[in-house]
Amino acid sequence: MNPKYDIIYMKLETERLELKEIREHHVEDILKIRSNDVINAFIRRNSPKNNYDALQFILTIKEKTKNNEAFYWGISLKGQPGLIGTICLWNFSGDRKTAEVGYELLPAYHGQRIMSEALQRIINLASDTLHLNQMVAMTDRRNIHSKKILLRHQFVQEENRKDEGFPYNLVFSLKLNSIV
Repeated sequence: MNPKYDIIYMKLETERLELKEIREHHVEDILKIRSNDVINAFIRRNSPKNNYDALQFILTIKEKTKNNEAFYWGISLKGQPGLIGTICLWNFSGDRKTAEVGYELLPAYHGQRIMSEALQRIINLASDTLHLNQMVAMTDRRNIHSKKILLRHQFVQEENRKDEGFPYNLVFSLKLNSIV
């Protein structure tokens, strides 16, 4: 087993949440999350149409994680087996000092600071364990909730930076060495 993979999938917890490896038995949860119309209003992607498509996504992210290309976690409430969202680090720079963070949460859980709690845990991991210098996040300019979460966590909008191929996205960054 890959040592970095083991570190990433040690039990990650917050006060209310568990961040865990996404496995094949989460296929229905992944289908529900990644095919949700509210979430997909802000994300341009090929949504899964059925369990097979969701399973292919799970197998792809497991492979990317084993190869240290990306790290994905399912978000669940403590003591609950089902996933209510996901959070990931991916799109690493060549020197492995910068990564993009991505996240999604089922609408029934919006407004409860769940994603804020999960994001803080991943920021800490990125800084303390992965020793990243910077995290970036892209979000659709209409996604007011996502922008608020990023600003709450000290991300700064980069006015002059564009997300190539995604003209409606705003780019935010967080310098990790500046966090107290």
